[in-house]
Amino acid sequence: MKIKEKIKLLPHSPGVYRYYDSEGTVIYVGKAKDLRKRVAQYFVDPGRLNTKTRILVSKIADVQYSVVDSESDALLLENNLIKQYKPHYNILLKDSKTYPWICVTAEPFPRVFLTRRVVRDGSQYFGPYSTVMHARALLDTIHEIWPLRTCRHKIDADTVLRGKLRPCLDFQIGKCSGCCAGKVSADEYGRWIAEISSLLKGGVGNLIKEYEGLMQKAAADLNFEDAQYWKERVERLQQHYSRSIITAARDIDADVFSLVFDGSESWGNFLRIRGGAVVQSLNLGFKARIEETQASVLSTFIAEIESKFGSLSREIIVPFLPDVDIPGVKPTVPERGDKLSLLELSAKNAREYRAGTLRQREHTDPDAYRTAVLTELQKALGMPVLPEHMECFDNSNIQGTNPVASCVVFRGGVPSKKDYRRFKIKTVVGANDYASMKEVVNRRYSRMLEEAPDDLPQLVVIDGGKGQLEFAWQALCELGIQDRLTVVGLAKRLEEVIRVGDPYPLFLDRNSQALRVLQQIRDEAHRFGITFHRNLRSKAAVKSALDDIPGVGPKTAERLLLHYGSVARIAAADPQDLINFAGPVLAERIRRALAPELFDNDERKDI
Repeated sequence: MKIKEKIKLLPHSPGVYRYYDSEGTVIYVGKAKDLRKRVAQYFVDPGRLNTKTRILVSKIADVQYSVVDSESDALLLENNLIKQYKPHYNILLKDSKTYPWICVTAEPFPRVFLTRRVVRDGSQYFGPYSTVMHARALLDTIHEIWPLRTCRHKIDADTVLRGKLRPCLDFQIGKCSGCCAGKVSADEYGRWIAEISSLLKGGVGNLIKEYEGLMQKAAADLNFEDAQYWKERVERLQQHYSRSIITAARDIDADVFSLVFDGSESWGNFLRIRGGAVVQSLNLGFKARIEETQASVLSTFIAEIESKFGSLSREIIVPFLPDVDIPGVKPTVPERGDKLSLLELSAKNAREYRAGTLRQREHTDPDAYRTAVLTELQKALGMPVLPEHMECFDNSNIQGTNPVASCVVFRGGVPSKKDYRRFKIKTVVGANDYASMKEVVNRRYSRMLEEAPDDLPQLVVIDGGKGQLEFAWQALCELGIQDRLTVVGLAKRLEEVIRVGDPYPLFLDRNSQALRVLQQIRDEAHRFGITFHRNLRSKAAVKSALDDIPGVGPKTAERLLLHYGSVARIAAADPQDLINFAGPVLAERIRRALAPELFDNDERKDI
């Protein structure tokens, strides 16, 4: 039966559909509110599909489906089938690592420990935690407050009665309650485990209140040792959770989802909030094989979190609504207040996760990293092409003296030092940065049009504000190449990007790779230009000090500098040593020129 005929037999029900290729391999799994309408969209008007989706459709040889009761069931089934079949065209979850969990074992005297393996043996698992450091810190806090056992012995009532085990060193130093020797009852130990479970579920606020009440009661009864015991417990809990508590949002219990999109890739952060405390946090990355809406990616993210953490909170805070309604869960898109602050916190974590992923790629896959950075820069500046070839100009002078300019070149996002150029300003008199910039840009690209007209850069960066950018633009217009490249200015004060004809500057995200590459090329142009300017100043200083002295030619000046090291050392040299080196007549001329204060009324002093 042909695909289009099969579509006519699909029900108008929520469900999950699976596309197979000619070899019987599942290549795509999708969810639908209405199976027939959703699947038909792929075949009714192929012209509306993007290139990748059309390739998918061309490979579909068969379609199968599963009917479910609701959209949320379809979302969960889709998530499970994607994990099972790993279809080529589905959203790829870029999360290969295993996360740490805190396990509370199902034993008469449970153990609490860190693990990366979840074994369905009746034990309770809390997590996963985004970093092992966070999980270890929490576990250390638990063992500081509650004297739990850490051994792996099988301990039950029979073991205790028969006295098979003896307390270990942990008991002797007060780190274990000695449950193996009957030093603590199963009921009391069970109360500790209940408190720990409450803590790991996010009930730290209630636990602190309970301990504070016991502390106050003990103090009222003049039982100060017990009061100090409960006080220390409160302080340990507050110390661990002080960085997690969001004081303005103490009454909020919710799950927070945020996403950062960049082309086909997206990075998500999940926060679980209990009483204003961030009790769980997780970052995940996604890559779409075919065109997916942002709402669809968010739904996939939510389904993945539900599969990892179990049931969601009654309220989820999201940047926009997902494309699936989840029974018993209220999505909120905040516009102000504490919930918006929580969403911004989650978004900040997602952005940091994205930046960290890109930085990691810089070492593991530098070519892909540079391409991603240049793509981000292209989108940020609205360029029609990728800025594979970039050039930056900078002027250097001190009150108009030795005016110079530099041009640095980046190819593929990295410096191409063999293409660097430096210029002495020829036609501009005095400190006129605007005219100097116009001269240098004109000279650079008029020569390039003669020697390599096909090697013009895609992006030109001017170190400066509107004035420098305007004069650089005039030079490009005079050469007739203003439409063949993009030119922007980068001002130092606020790192704003100035664009031609735009009265408002563009402010890029301070943490964005696009801004960083602009800063890198600007700083490199400044370094290259200031080095050239400093060298010219040094040569000018040497010339004015030595070359104007009668009898001191270039070779004599070079010999003096090689012997003494600098003009200042020549001026401070021992008179007799200078006579021995240059002779008495020339030595006197040098001293008169470099140290005239040693001579009074033009009379020669003793040498």
